[in-house]
Amino acid sequence: MVGLTAIALTAAGPAARADHIKTGGDLRVAVNLLLAEHVHLAAAATGWAMMGMKKQFEAAAGGLDANSVALAGAIGLVYGDGAKEAFLPLWRRHIGFFVDYTTATIRQDAAGRRKAVDELMRYAEDFGAFLNAANPNLPVEAVAALVREHAVTLTAAIDAQANQDWPKAYELQRKAAAHMQMISDALAGAIVKQFPDRFGS
Repeated sequence: MVGLTAIALTAAGPAARADHIKTGGDLRVAVNLLLAEHVHLAAAATGWAMMGMKKQFEAAAGGLDANSVALAGAIGLVYGDGAKEAFLPLWRRHIGFFVDYTTATIRQDAAGRRKAVDELMRYAEDFGAFLNAANPNLPVEAVAALVREHAVTLTAAIDAQANQDWPKAYELQRKAAAHMQMISDALAGAIVKQFPDRFGS
């Protein structure tokens, strides 16, 4: 777990900083790295939570929130401070639902798990609507479908963590991180289409 987190943090270093984004290629790489890092840090946090390691969980959660701030910065680079400020609490909201899912899993609370999944599915529509309002090249349902798959892949990894099936947990974590490229490719492509003069390839 620690190894994968360290790799993610290294990968999403300077290349993922908003002030380094000049071209469409830069944008695609930066968003892809940030979204993959999101999964690795989220999985680190949930894994530590499953083991009852409070300090390690808090450290991973802090890294995850720093990643959220960086993602908001990338959105702000394109759409301005207003969008940045709106994006951050919206993005943090879905992380909260993953926390709810993890907590319910630890407590063996089946109803709580179902509620958290339902919230994630509803959130997917809200997130799709947010991006569509900023960029009509991102259809609400297309974005929502990608976010729903994000929820499915990451909760599957959390389930494997709960079962202490660590080989499967890491396999599913990698699958969840790989899926994020589909989101980053769609987002970056739509932004380049919307602002070709700003983000020429």
